[in-house]
Amino acid sequence: MTNEIIKSLYERKSTRVFTDEEISREDKNSILQAALQAPSAGCQLLYTILDITDKEKKEKLAVLCDNQLFMAKAKMMLVFCADCRKWLSFYEEAGLKPRAPGVGDLLLAVEDALIAAQNTVTAADSLGIGSCYIGDVMENVEEMKTVLQLPKYVYPACLLVFGHPTEQQKIRKKPERFRVSDIVCENSYQDKSGAQIREMFSERTDGKSYDEWMEAFWKRKYESDFSKEMNRSMEVYLQDFLK
Repeated sequence: MTNEIIKSLYERKSTRVFTDEEISREDKNSILQAALQAPSAGCQLLYTILDITDKEKKEKLAVLCDNQLFMAKAKMMLVFCADCRKWLSFYEEAGLKPRAPGVGDLLLAVEDALIAAQNTVTAADSLGIGSCYIGDVMENVEEMKTVLQLPKYVYPACLLVFGHPTEQQKIRKKPERFRVSDIVCENSYQDKSGAQIREMFSERTDGKSYDEWMEAFWKRKYESDFSKEMNRSMEVYLQDFLK
């Protein structure tokens, strides 16, 4: 690897089993400060970070996030909210009458939130602290809003759990990534041919045929109950931004 940062990016993988070692106050502060160093649209930091320290709340979130109970054992849990609300109060404090946020404002805030979240992941890894993204925070909108006390125009873009990885997690093989040529298109979007798609997955189907592997993945992910719930919840969140 060319340098330590790139080496870290290659080696970092999701951690789902943590030791009992606590995250020090200094390390936690360093991770949170790293989030604030991330680029954001107009330097507005269109996000709010919820630091979940309450044990009961962590357990509720673990259940709501598709019963991923390991989450409750994490030493730090952060929810990165796309926040289209706080700047309304800033404008109103100046006597202005801001328009209601739209879908574009939401997507811009989601970008800010995710960039900041990734900064915390990289910072934590540099400190020997593992992390795992939890996309299921998008689901169960009614319960999630209640547990996190989310007001209008605030959307939980992602949830991250942190902790020191066990030895097994350290040595666990990182899933293989696709090749650059599989993902990068030059200048414009280009659909892949059937032959190119099959070649792309040629060594990724665990000994099954492409069709068998893809059907199983399709059922487990795209047509799953959690995927359908995610889309239902997103429709509810979006109602605030479509009026």
